Amino acid sequence: MLLGSRAGVSKSTSPPPEPSQPAVLLSRAIEVIQAGARLAAAAASQGAAVAADNRTVHHRLPALLLGLVAQLLAAAPASAATELPPLPGSGQVQRPNIVVVMTDDQTLESVRVMENVERLIAAAGVTFESFYTTYSLCCPSRSTFLTGQYPHNHGVLGNYPPNGGYGALDYSNTLPAWLQRAGYNTAHFGKWLNGYGQGGKRKQKEIPAGWSEWYGLVDPKTYLYYGYTVNENGRLKTYRRKPGNYQTDVLTDKAVAVIGRFARQRKPFFLNVAYMAPHATASAGGSPATPAPRHESAFDGVALPSSPSINEADVSDKPAQIRELPLLTAEELEEARQRYESRLEALLAVDEGIARIVSALASAGELGDTVIVFTSDNGYFSGEHRIEEGKVLPYEESIRLPLIVRGPGFPAGAVTGALAANIDLAPTIVELARATARRTQDGRSLVPALEQPATVWARDFLIEAGPDPSSEDESENDRAAQSFLGLRTDRYLYVEYDSGERELYDLVLDPFQLESRHADPAFDAIEADLAARLDAFRDCAGSACA
Repeated sequence: MLLGSRAGVSKSTSPPPEPSQPAVLLSRAIEVIQAGARLAAAAASQGAAVAADNRTVHHRLPALLLGLVAQLLAAAPASAATELPPLPGSGQVQRPNIVVVMTDDQTLESVRVMENVERLIAAAGVTFESFYTTYSLCCPSRSTFLTGQYPHNHGVLGNYPPNGGYGALDYSNTLPAWLQRAGYNTAHFGKWLNGYGQGGKRKQKEIPAGWSEWYGLVDPKTYLYYGYTVNENGRLKTYRRKPGNYQTDVLTDKAVAVIGRFARQRKPFFLNVAYMAPHATASAGGSPATPAPRHESAFDGVALPSSPSINEADVSDKPAQIRELPLLTAEELEEARQRYESRLEALLAVDEGIARIVSALASAGELGDTVIVFTSDNGYFSGEHRIEEGKVLPYEESIRLPLIVRGPGFPAGAVTGALAANIDLAPTIVELARATARRTQDGRSLVPALEQPATVWARDFLIEAGPDPSSEDESENDRAAQSFLGLRTDRYLYVEYDSGERELYDLVLDPFQLESRHADPAFDAIEADLAARLDAFRDCAGSACA
């Protein structure tokens, strides 16, 4: 599959007509040519051993191709030329496979420990410097990924009812359903939306619309690294605590197996690999993330990130919920450090999983035809602004995320400053897949920035929370968070809280958000402009959000 110019590509929601015999034969000839290219790519990725194993196939390619051409000439009527599929490079392109790897509660800063992400995705693709979630909480954020919409449009406003959770989203009209309708095989692995599987055996065995294969973690055991339950295509399986059952590794095993199966079919595929790591382990009172046994103590004694916002000395500029927080004690800072340590260690198995997924794609001859997206649902606090742990709040540690993408046609080792948000993921994938979104898209495709990383655009987007982000499994600080609506631009963050309080940060001069300028007369004109722009976006939908 080649990814080149998209000019002239038409999108259709109806199944393609049955190809004529000449079209089928030419398609087979093209596949033979592409098989050679894939084998060459596999050899480059895997070394001389792969090349040696495939030497026989390389020798057979010319004969196979000549035979197919002979059959084509014999079978083609005079008018057959009008029925043939477009050749690669003719302006129409075949659709790539798409693999999304999403972690849970991972900060941008922590990507530094993931050597395989750097080596296999960043060095081979495009890194977004400024990528954000529009609602820093699991269920609303993941629903935005699935729909391309802000939470105020898709309706998932929390992790649990009445304002959110698994039952709040219409799964018949989400990204996997659009891709499946466009001819993709689809598979999900890991965490779904909060509350999935709760409500009895029937709910535990439920498979949301749009998935060809399904390996979903079942609540309330999703947040266990051992002892979790997986709905495996309608069959429930619990993985007890024993060697080989570490959750991250099991999810990787399943993704690798499905890549092998899907690669043998002629359809492109979409994989959503949703690792639970580095989320904290669910247990009585909560506990740090659980690293794989082989990674325990890998970061023993690691210090918290070097940031002046850690245990911020002066929070008089912040809303009351932050002003009321005392300075963290030495004991609380050590607890935050230990949680941070365990989270870094838990990411190492994810990093190894990414290497295995890339290797499986290469071995199947699909790596050159695959777009790989690495990201997280939201960030996490580790003592910044006196917040010992949690998310939701509109500070960079909570809302700024990794986004790294490799794929055919994208430059290697590139960095883009294009401002992007999770509302953009679905539109991007829809364009790459030549699919049709069945919802109004609030985001924009990032393909221009992927193909030309120097692309910059002026844009604003919303940061939301509420009306009630509280839930039984969130931290005390999350439960205290007020509803707010914010506007993120390429320079400023402006936030209005339901209480009437405001925050305004100049992120060029103050990247650590140490001094809100909402009460500074020098920023009155800027604040008035941002408030007007925020008001225009408040209930936006589709092009009105641009």
